[in-house]
Amino acid sequence: MLTSHRILQQYWHDERYDPRKVRVWYINRGAPEDRSIVKGSDISLEPYYLNIQTPAGEKQIPYHRILIITYHGAVVFENQKVRGLSAVITGNAEDICNCRENEE
Repeated sequence: MLTSHRILQQYWHDERYDPRKVRVWYINRGAPEDRSIVKGSDISLEPYYLNIQTPAGEKQIPYHRILIITYHGAVVFENQKVRGLSAVITGNAEDICNCRENEE
């Protein structure tokens, strides 16, 4: 299974993909429901964290706080902490990675 960091690296460094189509939901303590979303155009990748641009300035988010990654509206990564809840969190984004296929 690919890690969130590896998946993001692929979207940023493989010219077949457009990083602007990426959305990342992450744990953000103090935000509503303790999570936030950032679009790909506001993200830069560092070895141990995401650097994101917010209205308040730059913020560093460690990779272990990533909950869900979507590409062009499709779920491509789902953290075990939210397994099975990506549709609720993302507003029913399509699940192309079969993250939920083993639920029963």
